[in-house]
Amino acid sequence: MDFRFKELLRFFQSKIQNLKSKITRLSETEMSNVLEDRPSANATLAVANCEDGDGRILLVDDEESVRSLLFDFLSESYSCETASSTREALDKLAVEQFALVISDMIMPGLSGVELLREVSAQYPETAVIMLSGVNRAQRVMDAVRLGAFDYLVKPCDLDVLERCVERAIERRTLRREARRYKEDLERRNEELAAQKLELERLQAQLVHSEKMASLGQLAAGVAHELNNPAGFIIGNMEILKECAEDIKRLLLFYDALQFAPEIAAQIAALQDEIGYKHTLGDLRSIIEDCREGAERIRNIVQNLRTFSRLDEAELKRVDLHEGINSTIRLLSRYYSAPDITLRRNYSDLPAVECYAGQLNQVWMNLLVNAAQAVSSKGVCVTVSTRLEEEMAVVSVSDTGCGIPAENLGKIFDPFFTTKPVGEGTGLGLSIAYGIITRHGGRITVESCAGRGTTFTVYIPVNARLFEIMDDDAEAIGYTT
Repeated sequence: MDFRFKELLRFFQSKIQNLKSKITRLSETEMSNVLEDRPSANATLAVANCEDGDGRILLVDDEESVRSLLFDFLSESYSCETASSTREALDKLAVEQFALVISDMIMPGLSGVELLREVSAQYPETAVIMLSGVNRAQRVMDAVRLGAFDYLVKPCDLDVLERCVERAIERRTLRREARRYKEDLERRNEELAAQKLELERLQAQLVHSEKMASLGQLAAGVAHELNNPAGFIIGNMEILKECAEDIKRLLLFYDALQFAPEIAAQIAALQDEIGYKHTLGDLRSIIEDCREGAERIRNIVQNLRTFSRLDEAELKRVDLHEGINSTIRLLSRYYSAPDITLRRNYSDLPAVECYAGQLNQVWMNLLVNAAQAVSSKGVCVTVSTRLEEEMAVVSVSDTGCGIPAENLGKIFDPFFTTKPVGEGTGLGLSIAYGIITRHGGRITVESCAGRGTTFTVYIPVNARLFEIMDDDAEAIGYTT
């Protein structure tokens, strides 16, 4: 009892001193709030804290004097509730939120250890401070092992208890903030992942749209290429049809000859009429022309198939020269013009593991741009290949009008174009840049206004280099 009397005396002395300090510091605004019975900002904050358990303490002890002492000491700064048993404490925890539980360790019925175990299991955000009149290392270890924030021996110093409570409340607040930050981070990561998938989908659509635009650009040239062989195949088929009818008539006369020898003169006249000998001589030439026309159509279709690679779904080892040559053949509308000279300077290259259809899209964009750079004096386009270490290098150079220095830094930006409206989407070089970087390579450009431009593409020969090259910050370079 002497201990409790001394503690109560210290408590009231401390409370009187706090009241004196508060009166000294009380501002005019706070005084008017008191006089007008209006809640202050601190009171509003305290109510808000009570709603989610912040600042609320549950005091559990079977001795009423201890509960009263703790309540009187802590209720000045915190919202406190009391319970006289573990069962009563668990009932209150089931319906209310508390930031901290301060519990005696030894109580009748369910002990404070059982309360600690239940709180740790069901309310992990609620801290627990255990009180005991016995200072035994084993009890301390058991309490800490079960999740107690701290263990204090009664009679405990109230200043020590106050600091311990402050630390427990602060840790709980920090844990809640950390959990909120973690949840927010996970939500943002999910949003970023969804945005990444959406960007990849849109990027795939852009690549497909650009490829369709390129194929549409080829339509006129391909139509011309197909019309010529198709035209003389159709014309020759009409001639073959007429020849077949004439030969059929002649054969009917031959059949009748065995029954009427006197019609031999009529057969001879018919042979002269249909030009029989001349027709027989032309048949071989007509059939050969048809075969040649059909072969040209098949080659055009094969070039289109090689360019688009519609059947590819995985990395394959391919000959880059095959894709470049097929693309050039599809661009015959450009490269058959008299003011464009095409040169090929190929070196031996190993088969490259890549998505061939995507790289063919790159060659298409670079070759079309080179052909469209024609100036008044014409243009020479040179396609060169070489091997540098483990990289296949493809250069497309032209002697055309060049790119102004102020545009060099923007030519790979989406939708940037210097072509007239309707003649370019501004996506070709941007998509080419994306394709090359996804292959683990890089693309550079050198240009001088009035003297021409050179695009150089570096592609890893082996797909295993992709991950190594992904961290290369210099994926693109500009040189004037």
